Amino acid sequence: MRVNFTARPARAHNMASTQSVVLTIQPACGIPGDFSYTTDSASLVRMLRQKTELRLSAIENFQRELDTPKGARLLSVEMSERALTEIGYFVD
Repeated sequence: MRVNFTARPARAHNMASTQSVVLTIQPACGIPGDFSYTTDSASLVRMLRQKTELRLSAIENFQRELDTPKGARLLSVEMSERALTEIGYFVD
């Protein structure tokens, strides 16, 4: 399934090496189905490396953008329904 990822820093920012982020997943085809959850930046990057076939440079750019107040976006990412279900996104 193709999805869009939007990640932004969670309101509470700690001084640890990883920060909390709110990840929103949306179907890339534009139909309703937004899903948001809070995770940490290291877990998010690890998931992208393990569960997608994104180029390393795309993941690194996304990771750098996570540190900005605006957040980061990845558009039209192919991800298996199984991987989406594992993180709590229900695929109908």
